[in-house]
Amino acid sequence: MSKIAEVNTHPIAIPLAYTLWTAHEALKDSSVILVEVRTDDGIVGCGPIHGSPQKAICEWVARFGELIRGMEATASVAVWEKLFGLTSPRPGGMGGRDGLPAPLPRGARPQVMAAIGGIDIALWDIRGKSAGLPVYRLLGAEKRPIFTYATGGYYRLGAPDKVYADELASFVAAGFRAVKLKTGGGTVAEETRRVRAVREAIGADISLMLDMNAPYDLADCIEFARAVEPLDIFWLEEPLHWYLQPADFVKLAGATRIPLAHGERELTRFTVRDFIASGAVRYVQFDATRAAGFSEALRVAQLAEQHGVMIAPHTAPELHAHLVAAFPRCGWGVESHGDAARDPVSAGLYREHVEVRDSHVHLNDKPGFGVEIDWNFVRRHCA
Repeated sequence: MSKIAEVNTHPIAIPLAYTLWTAHEALKDSSVILVEVRTDDGIVGCGPIHGSPQKAICEWVARFGELIRGMEATASVAVWEKLFGLTSPRPGGMGGRDGLPAPLPRGARPQVMAAIGGIDIALWDIRGKSAGLPVYRLLGAEKRPIFTYATGGYYRLGAPDKVYADELASFVAAGFRAVKLKTGGGTVAEETRRVRAVREAIGADISLMLDMNAPYDLADCIEFARAVEPLDIFWLEEPLHWYLQPADFVKLAGATRIPLAHGERELTRFTVRDFIASGAVRYVQFDATRAAGFSEALRVAQLAEQHGVMIAPHTAPELHAHLVAAFPRCGWGVESHGDAARDPVSAGLYREHVEVRDSHVHLNDKPGFGVEIDWNFVRRHCA
């Protein structure tokens, strides 16, 4: 059996040409942490992390790498459980009397879960390469095109609505049949006008999602939903303030016919479970690269399927398409960026990437996640 011999991190950041905004925060660069796991018999697995601060996450990955050295590289469940178990109190945990680190600090939980996720994804890559199979085949899936949409419309301060309308129309011209617009940064009236401009530019037969980044309380969100309903909106994504819970989403779902999407900011299946079970969310967007990894995303997908909810994982189509392929009953699709200028890291990280064509991701037959890292690119842009 292959044993884990070495775990390394490669934090990458590329400044954007200009600052972009979501309703919540400014984006000044495109970034990823690439986790590299090497086995004693020469297999290399890679897992991306989208999180911050990069330095803190890399430190956690390094600490965890020491703890899992020598474990079986294909035993991803055992590795996951060992690391996740460190996040809670346990007998003998005080002072590390049992030989493991003391329970990990609560304040570092997002960075800890991101670190676990990157390691877990790299181990799934190793599982596929060890078996000589793509990950989707490890999961029993067949190769089939996976639907993908293009995200854009990030705010540029002072830009007119036409800028966003033209941008998303260009995605449609490139072959995408669904596009997603960042919203929530202005008043209800301003945002409705902006959404209308995009709808008119892309046409009536293109699906239009709204990515809201948690801008509204319940009352304002109901007002916004009713204002944009005539524009045929496919979903409202993360529509409510970060502190509002499944009960609030239930009220929103009852007040609008637009489906709700949620899940990318959740850290584990346990909180996602409550959103799914509430019946309020129809699309689950758990992101393996932000928290907990591919193993946890697989568990979330199983929960979603049992409740008749669709999975539409956030970002990293080269990774999440394998997951969607394994759930033909509930696998709706994955997210892509329509413009390489918005995400130059994803555009340059891979020497060989999955093919995105005609609004679908076309997986290949290569083992693991089927991508080849451009290590020269990594070295040039390592933070």
